[in-house]
Amino acid sequence: MISFAPDTGVWLLTTPRTSYALKVDEAGTPCHLAWGPRLTLEEAGELAVARVPAANSFEGTPGVGEELPVDGGTRYGPPSLQVRFADGSRAFEWVPTGARSEGGELVLSFCDRHYPLHVALHYRVRDDTDVIERRTVVRNDGEEPVSLLRADSAAWTLPALADYRLSHVTGQWSAESQLRRDHLPYGETVLTSRRGITSHHANPWVMLDAGDATEEHGRVWSAALAWSGSWRITAQRTPDGRAAFTGGVAHDGTSVPLAPGEEFTAPVFAGVCTDGGFGAASRAWHAYALAHVVPHPDEVAPVLYNSWEATGFDVSASGQLALAERAAALGVELYVVDDGWFGARRSDRAGLGDWTPSPDRFPDGLTPLVRAVHRLGMRFGLWVEPEMVNPDSDLYRRHPDWVLHFPGRPRSELRNQLVLNFARRDVADWAYDWLTRLVGDHGVDFLKWDMNRIFSEAGWPGREDGADRLWHEYVRNLYDVLDRLRADHPGLRVESCSGGGGRVDLGILSRTDQAWASDNTDAADRMWIQHGYGQVYPARTMGAWVTDVPNQLTGRTVPLRFRFHVAMAGALGIGGDLTRWTEEELREGADLVAEYKRVRHLVQHGRLDRLSPPSQDLPSVVQYTAVDGAQALLLAWRRTARHGSPELPVRLRGLTPAARYRDTRTGTVHHATVLSEYGLSLELPPGDWSSTAVHLVREPEEGRGR
Repeated sequence: MISFAPDTGVWLLTTPRTSYALKVDEAGTPCHLAWGPRLTLEEAGELAVARVPAANSFEGTPGVGEELPVDGGTRYGPPSLQVRFADGSRAFEWVPTGARSEGGELVLSFCDRHYPLHVALHYRVRDDTDVIERRTVVRNDGEEPVSLLRADSAAWTLPALADYRLSHVTGQWSAESQLRRDHLPYGETVLTSRRGITSHHANPWVMLDAGDATEEHGRVWSAALAWSGSWRITAQRTPDGRAAFTGGVAHDGTSVPLAPGEEFTAPVFAGVCTDGGFGAASRAWHAYALAHVVPHPDEVAPVLYNSWEATGFDVSASGQLALAERAAALGVELYVVDDGWFGARRSDRAGLGDWTPSPDRFPDGLTPLVRAVHRLGMRFGLWVEPEMVNPDSDLYRRHPDWVLHFPGRPRSELRNQLVLNFARRDVADWAYDWLTRLVGDHGVDFLKWDMNRIFSEAGWPGREDGADRLWHEYVRNLYDVLDRLRADHPGLRVESCSGGGGRVDLGILSRTDQAWASDNTDAADRMWIQHGYGQVYPARTMGAWVTDVPNQLTGRTVPLRFRFHVAMAGALGIGGDLTRWTEEELREGADLVAEYKRVRHLVQHGRLDRLSPPSQDLPSVVQYTAVDGAQALLLAWRRTARHGSPELPVRLRGLTPAARYRDTRTGTVHHATVLSEYGLSLELPPGDWSSTAVHLVREPEEGRGR
C-alpha cells in the first residue's frame, strides 16, 4: 500500500481504487503530486518533473502544491502551519530528518532549519477503504515556549480542473445539515465553528468536484475532520486555476501553546477520492465510519423511547413507569429518562451539576425504576449534561471558579447555564467520577450525553496561556472521560447530543454509538436534515424520532405513518406522550415498529442510494440494499400531491443482475433488470403526506429465470 522510488523520491500511497503521490523536493519541502485514479510508481514519477512557473516579484511561491503549506518566505496563501517563536520570529523552514513506513502508515519527519521545532506528517491507508487518514504532529524540543497560530491536520490539493464546485452543509439550531452545492469562488472560502463545539451552523467536511458531478456520475474529492470543538476549513482557488483546502482545530484569534518538550497531535483530517458521483462519496464515508470509526458497528441500534416531549421537567417514578409500560407494548427496546430526574431540577433554571436522583421524585432512588424497565424487557437510559452547570446549584456554589470565565467580565448565561471548564483536569475527573458511579450503581445501559449551550467568556484564570489552551484541551479531556467511562462499562452505549445536531463529527462518533441529528422532529423538516446528515455520516448513527402532532416546534400535523416512515431512515426512536395516544395509534405504532425491526439491518448496515432528493411536491426516495444484494428497502415520502403531476417509476440500484425480487407486502415478484432499467411504480397513497416502505427479497437461485 505504500511504496517509494529512490530515483525520483516519490512516495506512493495505494488504496483499492485510488492513489496519492508526494515527494520531498530538493529544498526539503514536502510536495503534492497526485490524488485520484490509481498510478504505478513509474507513472507517479512522471508527475514529479518540476514545472517552475515564470518568476515575478508579485506572485511569490505557489502555496497550492505543498503537502502542508507553511507561513514564511514568499508564501502568501492560507497557511496550514503558522508558528511564532519566543523571540518573536515566525515562519517554518523544512529540513527533512527521516521517513518510515510501517503497517499502512507513512511518517515523514522534519525540523525547522533554525529552531528546535519538529513536524511529522502522518498518512494512513488501509486495504478495505479508499479513505486516507492524515494528521500532523508538532513537537517543541527547545527550552522556550512556542505558539502555533495555526496547526492544521492536513492540506488537500486537487488536480487542475476547468471549474470547481464546493459542497458543504450550513444551518442553525433545529435546522441543521442544510446541503449547499456552490461554485467555488476565486480567493479563499472559510467554513468554521468558533463556538467550542462542532456547531449547528456548519459541519467539518467538504466535497469538491468539477461542477459536473451528479448523484450517480462524476469524480468527487472530499474530506472530513475528526474533531468536536472549534474548527476551520479554508478552501482556496487561485487565479491560475488550482484549488486546495486545509483544515484543523481552533479558529482565528486563538493559538495552540507548546511548552518546552510539549507535543501537539492534530486530529485526523481524512480524505477520499471517488468516482460515481456524490452517492459513491457518501457510501465510501459510510463504509469507512462503520469499519473504522463507530465503536460497535455490527450491532443493531435498538428502538428507543425518550420521555422528554411527554413529560418535560415534570418527572416522577410513577409517571415514567406508566410510559415505560406503554413503550414496551409498542416494541421499544431502550427506555430513556430525559431531563428532570436529578437534584432540584424543576426547570432549566436550577439543578445542573447536582447529579443525584431527586429524593422527592425518586424517594427510593433510581434502582426500582431501572429494575422495572429491565423486567419489561427493555434497556435503561438516562439524559445527562456533564459539561454544564446552573448558577443555582450546589456545585456552582462550591466551585464558581470551575466555569469558563474572565476575571472582571460578565458570565453570560445561555439557557440559564454556564460551561464547566473541562480543560481543567480536576473538573474532568469530577465528571468521570460521578458518571462511572451513576452507571455502575444503577445498572444504566445508555447515556444521552447533551450539551445545550456554546462557549462564551472562554477564559481560564490562573493560566497565562489558558485562553488559548482550553479550546483543544477541553475536547481532549471530553474524549478522555468518554474513553474511561466506556472502558469501565463495556456494555454502556452513548448518544451524542448538543441541542440536537451541534456535536456530530467523526471524532465524537468514534466514542459514541449514535448522534441526535436535530431537536427538530417535524417529519417534513427532517427529510432535509437527514438528507444533509447522510452525505457523510451513516444511518446507523442517526437518531430519528416519531413525536406527537401538532409538532412542538413547527405546529405542523402529519400522519403517524408518514412520521414513522421518515424516522425509519435512521435509528428509530419514539418521543411522543404515549399516555395520550389512542388505541388505534398504539396499534398502528406497534405494527410500524415491528415493520422497522424486520428491515433495520438494511437501514443500519446496508448501502444507501438516494434515488430522489427531498422536494416540496415530488416524491423523495431512498434505497437501502444488503451488501450481498439479497434484500432492498425503499422508503418514499411525498409532502403534497399535485393534480396532473406525472408519477414516474423509480429505478433501483445495486440489485443482483438477472435475479428476481419479491415484494414482502404484496407478494409481487419483479425482475431485477426491470427494476433497475425501467423502474418500480411506488403506488403512493393518494393525497398529501403520503409515504410507503417497500421491502424486496431476492428469490432463491432455483426461482430465477428470464
